[in-house]
Amino acid sequence: MLPTSLAAPLRDALLAADFTYDAVSDLLGPEAHQALSRNETTPGRRRTTDGGTTDGGRLATLVRLFLLQTAVPVTDAERALPGLVDRLANAGALAQSVGEVAARLDVRPYASEEGDLWVVSDLTPGLDGVPTRVTGDYVLGISPASSSLAQLTLRHDVGTALDLGTGCGVQALHLATHSDRVVATDVNPRALAIARFNAALNDIDDRVDVRDGSFFAPVAGERFDLIATNPPFVISPATGERLVYRDSGLPGDQVVEHIVRTAPDHLTDGGWCQVLANWVIECDRPWDERLATWLPEECDALVVQREVLDPASYVELWLKDSGHHPATGGDPAAYAQRYDTWLSWLEEQGVGGIGFGWINLRRTGCGTTDLLEWPYDVEQPIAPAIAAWADSALAARSLDAGTRLATRADVVQETAGPVGAEDPATIVLRQQRGFRRARQVDTVTAAVVGACDGDLPVGSLVDAVGQLLERDPASLREVYLPELAELVAEGFLAPADTTDTADWSA
Repeated sequence: MLPTSLAAPLRDALLAADFTYDAVSDLLGPEAHQALSRNETTPGRRRTTDGGTTDGGRLATLVRLFLLQTAVPVTDAERALPGLVDRLANAGALAQSVGEVAARLDVRPYASEEGDLWVVSDLTPGLDGVPTRVTGDYVLGISPASSSLAQLTLRHDVGTALDLGTGCGVQALHLATHSDRVVATDVNPRALAIARFNAALNDIDDRVDVRDGSFFAPVAGERFDLIATNPPFVISPATGERLVYRDSGLPGDQVVEHIVRTAPDHLTDGGWCQVLANWVIECDRPWDERLATWLPEECDALVVQREVLDPASYVELWLKDSGHHPATGGDPAAYAQRYDTWLSWLEEQGVGGIGFGWINLRRTGCGTTDLLEWPYDVEQPIAPAIAAWADSALAARSLDAGTRLATRADVVQETAGPVGAEDPATIVLRQQRGFRRARQVDTVTAAVVGACDGDLPVGSLVDAVGQLLERDPASLREVYLPELAELVAEGFLAPADTTDTADWSA
């Protein structure tokens, strides 16, 4: 594997060629860049065909070599990677043939809010529809899942952070920008080597401690301010084959349950654990009822189900991912057998569907839970809204009649009903930021929310509405104070002394 001694000279070469996300995007142009995101390289090859003939073409050479997985002339490779071609070939990152050089590892620029990063991983399988089978120790690079977790993870400054199941180390790279110390764990020896190299390549290896071991075993007795994990959560039968980056070896969704139940033992007071995961939805049982049994009493929990797949769609997705589908070079008879075996196993387990989403835990000692099915668009990155949810949960617990509330600046009211009707048939409060939640309310709630400007206690506002409607104020308080607390918890209202009420998710 790549020795970390190659990291600094490789970084220098990448910088000299301006091998950054923005520069690559500009070189490829929108059409070729989008095509590459679909694993199609032809537009990119057309854009970079003659790029290696000048010093200015070093960027094009690196794009062809690492991103398009196209062999390049040795002279072009040596110009783009001066003094490194033989060393990288000896380390297994490049392959040399007569007059040409090809990549054996992916080296990819990665844009983050903190600056330019580079991520090494195994080559992208299935480019241009070429059949590709990944090995059991395959090291996945930047993926939609890793990007989702990066957008989910809180970015406040912390002392210690844990990247559980680091893979190529991309989450550790993010965490190192706002953590004094990062521990990254994995059981795949190739992933550990690549993660160490990526830390060195991005000059943060002094803050990232990469450890070998399963789940929390490498950090026994340690606590962290922030844990981020995209565990191997694929729900599949034990067939003897295991892709370490996606298969935990545990049955069903036990890997996710284990992390959720165990995380509090490794969190500091106020610490967060954020998990990107799949979970089983049992036949004839609500998804949130089952997941609620996992949630630890020591933590506030926000669980968001973003997507649900039926068993057949789920099996097809992951058989294609592993290269077993006939369209990606798999044997048709073997594919059909695997499909049937997997589907039969899910049926035997009583699986009616598979949920995908986010589990966010914050160790508070309170145990407030919010399980939300929300497949709709949200503002990205979503992390600030998750942090705001934690503050809202705390505020909702302490709400009483003397609390002064203000309506969030991003909340709008929508009404619907027959033309000319005195009262609307439907009133909906809708957020424009963060989760963009919507909630249907009645006229009393709408009137109180409309009057929440921080001047008067909420109990007085409910009483005033009661007088207008000629209803008993005491009974209204009993009904509507809990509902107003829910509106605070969901981010529609906030205590009037909250300084960021106007722009809470920025």
